[in-house]
Amino acid sequence: MTETTSGPARGSRAKGSKASKGLRIERIHTTPGVHPYDEVEWASRDVVMTNWRDGSVNFEQRGVEFPDFWSVNAVNIVTSKYFRGAVGSPTRESSLKQLIDRVVKTYRKSGEENGYFASPADAEIFEHELAYALLHQVFSFNSPVWFNVGTQQPQQVSACFILSVDDSMESILDWYKEEGMIFKGGSGAGLNLSRIRSSKELLSSGGNASGPVSFMRGADASAGTIKSGGATRRAAKMVVLDVDHPDVEAFIETKVKEEEKVRALRDAGFDMDLGGDDITSVQYQNANNSVRVNDEFMKAVEGGSKFGLRGRMTGEVIEEIDAKGLFRKMAEAAWACADPGIQYDDTINHWHTSPESGRITASNPCSEYMHLDNSSCNLASLNLLKFLRDDDLGNQSFDAERFAKVVELVITAMDISICFADFPTEKIGETTRAYRQLGIGYANLGALLMATGHAYDSDGGRALAGAITSLMTGTSYRRSAELAAVVGPYDGYARNADAHKRVMKQHSDANGSAVRMDDLDTPVWAAATEAWQDVLRLGEKNGFRNAQASVLAPTGTIGLMMDCDTTGVEPDLALVKFKKLVGGGSMQIVNNTVPKALKRLGYQPEQIEAIVAHIADHGNVLDAPALKAEHYEVFDCAMGARSISAMGHVRMMAAAQPFLSGAISKTVNVPETATVEEIEDVYFQGWKLGLKALAIYRDNCKVGQPLSAKKKEEEKKAEPVAEKKVVEYRPVRKRLPKGRPGITTSFTVGGAEGYMTANSYPDDGLGEVFLKMSKQGSTLAGMMDAFSIAVSVGLQYGVPLETYVSKFTNMRFEPAGMTDDPDVRMAQSIVDYIFRRLALDFLPFETRSALGIHSVEERTRHLETGSYEPSDDEVDVEGLAQSAPRQTESVNESTPAAKIVEEAAAPAPKQAHTNAELVEMQLGINADAPLCFSCGTKMQRAGSCYLCEGCGSTSGCS
Repeated sequence: MTETTSGPARGSRAKGSKASKGLRIERIHTTPGVHPYDEVEWASRDVVMTNWRDGSVNFEQRGVEFPDFWSVNAVNIVTSKYFRGAVGSPTRESSLKQLIDRVVKTYRKSGEENGYFASPADAEIFEHELAYALLHQVFSFNSPVWFNVGTQQPQQVSACFILSVDDSMESILDWYKEEGMIFKGGSGAGLNLSRIRSSKELLSSGGNASGPVSFMRGADASAGTIKSGGATRRAAKMVVLDVDHPDVEAFIETKVKEEEKVRALRDAGFDMDLGGDDITSVQYQNANNSVRVNDEFMKAVEGGSKFGLRGRMTGEVIEEIDAKGLFRKMAEAAWACADPGIQYDDTINHWHTSPESGRITASNPCSEYMHLDNSSCNLASLNLLKFLRDDDLGNQSFDAERFAKVVELVITAMDISICFADFPTEKIGETTRAYRQLGIGYANLGALLMATGHAYDSDGGRALAGAITSLMTGTSYRRSAELAAVVGPYDGYARNADAHKRVMKQHSDANGSAVRMDDLDTPVWAAATEAWQDVLRLGEKNGFRNAQASVLAPTGTIGLMMDCDTTGVEPDLALVKFKKLVGGGSMQIVNNTVPKALKRLGYQPEQIEAIVAHIADHGNVLDAPALKAEHYEVFDCAMGARSISAMGHVRMMAAAQPFLSGAISKTVNVPETATVEEIEDVYFQGWKLGLKALAIYRDNCKVGQPLSAKKKEEEKKAEPVAEKKVVEYRPVRKRLPKGRPGITTSFTVGGAEGYMTANSYPDDGLGEVFLKMSKQGSTLAGMMDAFSIAVSVGLQYGVPLETYVSKFTNMRFEPAGMTDDPDVRMAQSIVDYIFRRLALDFLPFETRSALGIHSVEERTRHLETGSYEPSDDEVDVEGLAQSAPRQTESVNESTPAAKIVEEAAAPAPKQAHTNAELVEMQLGINADAPLCFSCGTKMQRAGSCYLCEGCGSTSGCS
């Protein structure tokens, strides 16, 4: 991944001026007279994405153009998700340039039309700086921008929506309709149902009301039917109920009862796995549920007193309950099925900039956007690792100056987007244009902390996270005040001016009282302090353009687009990652942040190499050579031998929350062994630490698993019965006959010459390989001799050739480079060449094609016909059996009779396709994340949602 400019940013902060003059935009990264596109090397890539469940191709577009430093995964996701136009048509986008131009030029045009820029030259600088930052993965807009901006369809830019519903059938039916339209557009929505009278209250006709839980059932069925964005994934929604609502206990228990139903149906033989045929019979599964608690209730819990549930129509207490008992039920439900989450109402509204326009009653599905009913928020996130600088002496610093400049650029663009944006309902459009809510945030915090030698759960890590968050929000509101001087404050500002300025003072005071820890965070705090001083001064003079500025979103798909190692505010998933390679194939690598962290901690190069090698072998740092025990915590991850504690997650959220307009999308993971009391403590401490919202997820608390019930049943049948005699099976070596056919190939790789002799069984594929390098007696020649013997013995014991090919192709070391073989023009090492050549000589087309290995003839055929596969009269029938694993002699004179028994079919070796699956294999666990409905791979958590690393799909609202 190519880093952005590491030196000081050019130019100074753009200043707001009179409305007639607009903004003066100064350069950050770009050079006058040079377009950002001309400063990078472009490469042509082929994007072919398959469904791992059945091997079918679910997306294919060849010859797309991207910068050479973009990863395979980022290229695949942007091409499949964000390029517009029918695949295969001339109108289909085929270059990142087209995608960025479509968006950036739309923003520039709207900015010019609405008086944002002082001159055309400033507009051009804005365009080039925005293009540079997107091109170099410095930041990204949320997905709806890439989907819609610059197209013929409605230009929806917001991903997060909040609706409202009143106590009338007309309002409830409008809720169903509005929510459905938002789901259809690929976004998510949240709302509070507390205005609907409870089932314990009477209707005007004299009968009992249905209550909000009953109406939730209809909305849930609607969401499950419509799906999201016309795709096959579930819609994203949030349902909130106030803790003083008389139906709150039924609300808490909705999902617990459904989980019990799932267990009963599963035990009866129904397919109740995630995505299973029968899971649709379960209710309330399409929403995240949260209870909105207030300080009165939490103090009652703390003091062990009674708490009153109030009627919706009169506001009078109609029932008193034990507060601690109700709090316990919330924790028990979260322990059992991860719902409900909790939202802290008084804290949320204490930081509300527009209280005269209404209270904040709900959030979007992922809990980061919290503002007025019938409103929306467009998001953008910065890649924090792009601002980490390393000087020639190995010293690190966070480039606070350049970070602030990019924040100002992005906030300006985000505000411009509201000028031309379309909205799913008229009410949402009116509110959003009147309050102009924005949600700037960041990704890669976990990677940044590790790279700088900070433990995620440490005072130093929290100080750096808090400083960056404070600088981001302070800079955003400073730019908002400058924009107010140019194009005016938001329409609702005059009514809410005192409250807005009060909240700005609260942010500034929190910044001033924050603890400074070390040489990394202290300069960032200083820059944030200056920004907040400007906010107070300019806000008093100009007002503010935006009622809200910042949130911390999940950054799922856009995090993959930016090649981020970690999403949002999350820590790293694990130390070893799964990486896709250009041309097919994949490899496991130790996180690039690990060596940076070790260097920051003072380790020498040879020590770093040994520690990284240990991590590659074991997946963790325990007992790594030369690594001090006090440094273990730096490498703690979300999963693994040293996973971060629940309170470690909560404390990190608390470090960032005082510096955010909105909230934080994050689920606090606790181990399967966690108790209900521990979950109670997490919810209680979240209130004490000033969080706005919190959700718990206990490992394996969900019944639905990615493995289907039928497969589980088959596995049970395959397991040996306890009474059966246990027999140990061992492979039997099958030696080659004295006379055997062979192929001798001469080759050169990167200037190194060698010879390979490959001998095969007369009827059963490759069985022996000899490798000779031209310089006899050299270390390389000796290693090649030993390596060829080891491979030959493995082949004779039945190891399939394709296993060796998948393991050793793409292995990179010197000598590497050009070869003299027309079928394999480039090799990353001698081993890479050898096994590509062996695959071409001994594996059938279907097997090696799946591994991305083709001959020059096949590649030529693909260019001419679009297919690598030969026609029927070209198929090598004799070679089709060579890829099948050769069975060892099961019946021969040396095989004991006791071994001749019926053997259960062995399961196919498990293969990782994403980091989540790789972690499962390393740790021997089976996380109950869902399978991606698009490509079949295991998803992983990203904030309160799930993210598919294979194709970029999310289960959330972005």
